Amino acid sequence: MVTVNSFGETPLLPSLVASLAEQQITVPTEIQAQTLSPLLEGIGLVGVAETGSGKTLAYVLPMLHTLKTLENEGDAVTHASTPRGLVVVPGRELGEQVGRVFKSLTHGTRLRVRMVLGAAAKKVARRNASGPFEILVATPGRLLQLMDGGEVRLDDTRVVVFDEADQLADHGFLPVAQRIIGDCRDGVQLALFSATLPPSLEDTIRELFVHRPLRIETSGSQRLVPTLTTDNREVVDGRRFDVLAPLLAEAPDAATLLFANTREQCERIAEWLDTQGLHHVVYMGQMDRVERRRNLGRFRNGEVPLMLSTDLAARGLDIERVERVVNVHLPRDVDNYLHRAGRTARAGRPGLVINLVTERDAAIMAKLEVLQRPRS
Repeated sequence: MVTVNSFGETPLLPSLVASLAEQQITVPTEIQAQTLSPLLEGIGLVGVAETGSGKTLAYVLPMLHTLKTLENEGDAVTHASTPRGLVVVPGRELGEQVGRVFKSLTHGTRLRVRMVLGAAAKKVARRNASGPFEILVATPGRLLQLMDGGEVRLDDTRVVVFDEADQLADHGFLPVAQRIIGDCRDGVQLALFSATLPPSLEDTIRELFVHRPLRIETSGSQRLVPTLTTDNREVVDGRRFDVLAPLLAEAPDAATLLFANTREQCERIAEWLDTQGLHHVVYMGQMDRVERRRNLGRFRNGEVPLMLSTDLAARGLDIERVERVVNVHLPRDVDNYLHRAGRTARAGRPGLVINLVTERDAAIMAKLEVLQRPRS
């Protein structure tokens, strides 16, 4: 497989290379280097790479190149609400992040990117999907609403990407994906990107692709990144807070994600943080969406150093400033651990994951020991 050492060596449009250079992005990551050529050639593929490896840019660049090339050749988008590129994401927060990546690269191409995401008012989604545009970033439910109402048509869609596909597959996504692809023009290019390959995703892949897709797995996929340091701390007799208190005091201003498995566990931890006078925010699926987004914003901009969450924050969120991940309660499976740990040590930066370990965690710790062994 052909890979590249710099974006300047690729067939990408000069305007895209220049936009990357303005952001001081000149060397592709492993997943970007391996997927760029096949995506530019229109090949369907499944890309699996560790969190923080640059998967979003891996599909954004070839999509922008392909659609701008059509325009340069005299085949511009003229019809309203008929995107040529579609990215399907599991949640609003990831969708907004993907939209930001696209828009950071469109000032040279002048391609139009719209977002129709869950939790936004339906009238906002309708307005966003009106008029001519090239690229649509959407959550499944909102996209289906607009398709059913005739407010979005996919009959001219050339490229479809399912991002965080493992999370989509976990929610019975196959019929929705089949409906989306069925509404697209014949020969639509399909790509799935994920950090893990659970059995549910394998089943989805077999059903969605007409031909066997190219599979690209980076050397770090299904593994922890080398810039991540792991620190396991023993919890005796369930006294987690006796371990957590000095742990947080070691670096009180460090941007830290605290993870628990359930809402009840989060509530207990939040109460304890309040008694300790530790400034924090909570981020859970059961919260009011406006409050949840506000809390995420406060953590993202550095207003508070601690964000406490269930696995909702383990997937998709790209927050550059996360220095530590603390598993106050270890997850039940390795995939969730990989997603949690992937919130730090992103894009080659150092990071720390600290696990509070009890006797009940013997099974997951044994699996993690295997996970952390170097590949032969």
